[in-house]
Amino acid sequence: MHLLNISELSQDRITELFHLTDKLKHKKLKEKILEGRTFILFFPESSIRTRTTFEKGINDLGGECILFPPESLDKKEELSDVMKYLNNWADGVIIRHSDFDKMNELSQHALVPIINAMSSQGHPCEILSDLYSIREIRPDFSNLTYTFVGPRGNIVTSWAEISKVLNLKFQHVCAAGNRIYDDNENYHYSTELEAILSRSDVVLTDSLPTDYQTDEYLLKYQINLDRMRLTKQGAVLNPCPPFFRGQEVSEDVIDSDYFVGHGFKKNLLYVQQAIILQCLGLGESEPA
Repeated sequence: MHLLNISELSQDRITELFHLTDKLKHKKLKEKILEGRTFILFFPESSIRTRTTFEKGINDLGGECILFPPESLDKKEELSDVMKYLNNWADGVIIRHSDFDKMNELSQHALVPIINAMSSQGHPCEILSDLYSIREIRPDFSNLTYTFVGPRGNIVTSWAEISKVLNLKFQHVCAAGNRIYDDNENYHYSTELEAILSRSDVVLTDSLPTDYQTDEYLLKYQINLDRMRLTKQGAVLNPCPPFFRGQEVSEDVIDSDYFVGHGFKKNLLYVQQAIILQCLGLGESEPA
């Protein structure tokens, strides 16, 4: 079973994934459940959080990792041939590469799970982890209103996908030209920030492309302390790292209680472990 896009998941599969994450976090599974299994990882040197948590997560469960730079997939050799060789030795392949089509092509010839650790099209592991962490601090997470502020990209796309699968209320705010879908019960697009913030429980951001790092854009869309004060009582700010103070978020809002904090990402390790086990068909039958 692969994990390429959140849109391919069902509500039941996400629920099962979160239950499996609970078991891993509270050490209710076999300690070395991945013993004897080897995973091939394609990660750039710039990846810090995702690579650390995948490698540590696999090692903690008794598995082993073999690491390659993502450029290894950019050579002349057909990816179908690459994957047919890897099928001999790998128990799973975890890929961080800008070109989603390469992941998809590998998956079509894989006899083992292919996991998308980020592409320009989506970041499913990150968003599943964020929602799991929100679930911990807000058990009513399915009734909250989520607002992403920023241009179209892989993070907002994955949030829009999970909102559709789980029937969440999702708002997207940015300058004109960044709409993902037509407005529907799970997706609402607006160019006006303040009115949207007044009905927001979770505010989400991502680092800005160069074209959006302008005074004009920041004046209208930067999330700062004054703007977070417009949100609903108990609202939180979850900026996707790496975030940059003075750009998509201000210094004062990161120093405030609205920011979920760096510890919010601790669950990335457990969620990614659960993703691996679920893709392998392991874990759910283990005693709680």
